[in-house]
Amino acid sequence: MQNKPNLPAVSEIPKMNITSATTVNYINELRTTNYELIMKNKPKQTQFQTHRLSNLFLAFTFLCPSYNLAMQAWTIQKLLNWITEYLTERSLDSPRLSAELLLSGVLELKRIELYTQFDKPVTKQQLDKLHDLVRRAGQNEPVAYLIGKTEFYSLELNITADCMIPRPETELLVQRAIEFLRTRPVRNSTSGKTMQRVQISNGARPGTQLVCDLCTGSGCIAVAIAKNFPDARIIATDICDAALNVAAENVEKHQLKDRIKLLHGDLFDPIMPQLDVDKFDLIVCNPPYVSAAEYEKLDKNVKDYEPKIALFAGADGLDIYRQICEKAEQFLKSDGGLMLEIGFAQGQAVRELLEQTGAFAEIKIEKDPHNNDRIAIARRTSS
Repeated sequence: MQNKPNLPAVSEIPKMNITSATTVNYINELRTTNYELIMKNKPKQTQFQTHRLSNLFLAFTFLCPSYNLAMQAWTIQKLLNWITEYLTERSLDSPRLSAELLLSGVLELKRIELYTQFDKPVTKQQLDKLHDLVRRAGQNEPVAYLIGKTEFYSLELNITADCMIPRPETELLVQRAIEFLRTRPVRNSTSGKTMQRVQISNGARPGTQLVCDLCTGSGCIAVAIAKNFPDARIIATDICDAALNVAAENVEKHQLKDRIKLLHGDLFDPIMPQLDVDKFDLIVCNPPYVSAAEYEKLDKNVKDYEPKIALFAGADGLDIYRQICEKAEQFLKSDGGLMLEIGFAQGQAVRELLEQTGAFAEIKIEKDPHNNDRIAIARRTSS
């Protein structure tokens, strides 16, 4: 129970000239005197205690929608700071970025506009919606699913829980694919064999380049390649109808319907040779590659929310690579390339699978900036 304040005795209160004071003035003076004496004896709060109480008050007012909002004016700046701290306390990755994304999504503002309009008050309707999203984010639900969009290769993409959220690491695969399409094989005049590749800025490989994107998911790889290489025509396949619906939204969003064709089916199965395409210049794929042991150790925000079909690939995580390696040669031109995203320690195993086919002249395993195996790049043997 909270102790009652130690009010001063009547004898301690300074005497007043009652005859010259009105009743109202006397009461006000008495209240002031009591308040000053109480505050003089009250223990002072430390800066930490004041900050802590302030945060508790903000938490109560924000997380209790029934609270009288007139008593607490929420501005963008105040919300941004509080949500960041709330998510930090729950050990979420990139709490400031997550707070920006949640706020910009609800307020329909660009992230930079959160700072140019930081003192703008937030309406009750917006606050109610934000309240639910912040609560779910605090329970590890991915922010990309909460706001229905994400950024990949500097492109805004729609995203739902029907497909995996594109990772920054996959941008390396897109970068290498674009470089490949802009590079012409240079032949030695004496041996006639391909000796090296040179970068030509205007799209060195002649004519329209045919690209196959397996396990397209949200369509992030196909869209990024098409946006950055106008001479590409892409067939993208996926076994999940719901994921293809998201891919179709992104193709439409970036006005690429005339250059990206979506097919439903497992890997190469829906592609009709000669009818859809003869052979491809490039095959790219970011397949499921999580092993059984790795799947059990995935972070909660991945394992509990992202589709298992987009992650899990058998006991050793290599099931999809085996299927791709088995058929890739049938769908590649003689100077075509195959590029696969791989797990952080799968480089040697995927190299061996590619070597066993006897179909590839060059095989390279590239690491990402964190020194993990990330991309397997193979060029088909010339006919």
